[in-house]
Amino acid sequence: MSGSNQRRDPVLIKELELILDSCTQELTAVDEVWPNLYIGNVAVAQNRKTLHKLGITHVLNAAHSKQGSIGDQRFYGNTCVYFGIPAEDSESFDLSQHFKPAADFIHKALKSKDGKVLVHCIMGISRSATLVLAYLMLRQRLSLRDALRRVVQKRAIYPNQNFLSLLLKLDDQLTLRRRFCPLL
Repeated sequence: MSGSNQRRDPVLIKELELILDSCTQELTAVDEVWPNLYIGNVAVAQNRKTLHKLGITHVLNAAHSKQGSIGDQRFYGNTCVYFGIPAEDSESFDLSQHFKPAADFIHKALKSKDGKVLVHCIMGISRSATLVLAYLMLRQRLSLRDALRRVVQKRAIYPNQNFLSLLLKLDDQLTLRRRFCPLL
């Protein structure tokens, strides 16, 4: 079973990359990709004035503890709720272990009064985008392809192939689960 999935993977990854390549957006510092959900870079995350102007109440740092990515609850004080994930943008890092905690954080934040969430990494292209896509799949019930299409309409993103492969696996699991229990 897994052997056939691995042979399929390059074709599916290529299909996802074609969706990513269809993006006509210029890469900017921050973009709202879903109502009250933003993807941005580290410069935005470390600019309190910009965060205040955007009304950001929650910050998810997908590059926590990485050089150049300062961030913890002390930095934000009582202006934002902080959640850090020490993810690496690499072909071997298993970001999927963080899909559910990140999706839960985003979901809870968006449900709170006036909740607005910034999800960022260093550039706001791979790690943060992957976590937002996982949120859209887990909590908004979008397929991976639909989530990708929605996000690339708003922001230039490009998750690495490893992350795309982990998202494909999540997509398969959710599709299977929903086939047997449509309420999930």
